[in-house]
Amino acid sequence: MAKFDIAILGGGPGGYVAAIRAAQLGKKIIIIDEDQLGGVCLNWGCIPTKALLKNAEILHYVKNSKKFGITIPEYEVDFGKTVKRSRDVSNRLSKGVEFLMKKNDITHLSGKGVLKSPDEIEVTSGKKKQIVEAEKIIIATGARPKIFPGMEPDGKQVITSKEAMVLIAPPAKMVIIGAGAIGAEFAYFYNEYGTEIHLIEMMPNILPIEDEDISKEVEKSFKKSGIKIYKETKVTQIEKLKTKVKVHAEKGKEKQIIDADIVLIATGVTGNIENIGLEEIGVNSDKGAITINEFNQTSVPSVYAIGDVSGPPWLAHVASAQGHVAAEHASGNTPKPVDYTNIPGCTYCQPQVASLGMTEAIAKEKDIEIKVGRFDFRASGKALATGNSTGFVKIIFEAKYGELLGCHIVGSEATELIAELGVAKALETTWQEIAMTVHAHPTLSEAVMEAALDAFGQSVHQ
Repeated sequence: MAKFDIAILGGGPGGYVAAIRAAQLGKKIIIIDEDQLGGVCLNWGCIPTKALLKNAEILHYVKNSKKFGITIPEYEVDFGKTVKRSRDVSNRLSKGVEFLMKKNDITHLSGKGVLKSPDEIEVTSGKKKQIVEAEKIIIATGARPKIFPGMEPDGKQVITSKEAMVLIAPPAKMVIIGAGAIGAEFAYFYNEYGTEIHLIEMMPNILPIEDEDISKEVEKSFKKSGIKIYKETKVTQIEKLKTKVKVHAEKGKEKQIIDADIVLIATGVTGNIENIGLEEIGVNSDKGAITINEFNQTSVPSVYAIGDVSGPPWLAHVASAQGHVAAEHASGNTPKPVDYTNIPGCTYCQPQVASLGMTEAIAKEKDIEIKVGRFDFRASGKALATGNSTGFVKIIFEAKYGELLGCHIVGSEATELIAELGVAKALETTWQEIAMTVHAHPTLSEAVMEAALDAFGQSVHQ
């Protein structure tokens, strides 16, 4: 096989973006992946789950149509079609990535890659092995669900998010262990389809990395919808029986057993750093993640690492951003490093959650004098008109100069609204510039403007 300028190991949102950017810069690129292009995100993560969640949202509207003056006396739910639509969306996008590879003259090699030297990857496909040579290598091997001893999944009674996307039917009762983004999204989805949900979290709040006010708002909404929540609770054992599963949990000295049909493990992810030749060529790692510098270079300068394999935040858009940086740097340019203080995090349950920057608690820990503004969607004309008035926008500013430090949104379309704040923070926008920027009326985005006004005592509509 011909020698390449850059070989990319992994075809997810980090790998394929890096491949395209490097190809645009005139480099000869090969991308190696043993699965469908698009990675976990496109095939078994971000995209298919959002398709499922949209179905759940539509089902919610159907069940509550009388609020809008529409009576639907009878309806049927075809869960199989729900799952099929999700898979169809993923497959279509995966084929789209294949097209982009061809469009950009990128060689795609299917197989498992292992690093043999700083410029060689051995690729195994079936019984066939071949060596790929490249001046630079970008590792983008992604992550997998984090599994703790005693919670090993069997794909049937104890499952991960992958199996949760393709169940034949909603189970009668499900225990979800872990109330981060993955756990919260599946709790919302299956609850909407009639499953009795028990959501267990070790930390004091569900969605534990979010601002506390945001977490409490989601908890309130979840409880109202019938989801049972256990906080500061640790699972000690999962007991599998013929017809059910027993989850042994404890909170302090209090112990309890929760019966269920299925247990979903949603305790986070860990990078795929094993068995790819890192130690053999001297690539350093720490706590399950490859160590990188600001340009995503590893301890071996010709080898880069991007996405989940390089550690948190484990987000597809971070992988893509790192892919741009690595591709530029490996091509001889000096790109601007990723700004990790301005990464949006999104959870797509209802109400949606989106945030970036500092939480109020972190700002106070850093002894920063702050101003906090809040605007509730129940005071928003657009939110009331659409029937989605749950939630609020909360913005944190530095008090003296009005610098935007963080924003936290819970409510309908929160994951779309957060982009405005990302641009604002990147441009070092102050509270006045946000507050005085004319926002169209009526829109949900007015809540951002109103929250900025509220932070400095100038709120108009609440």
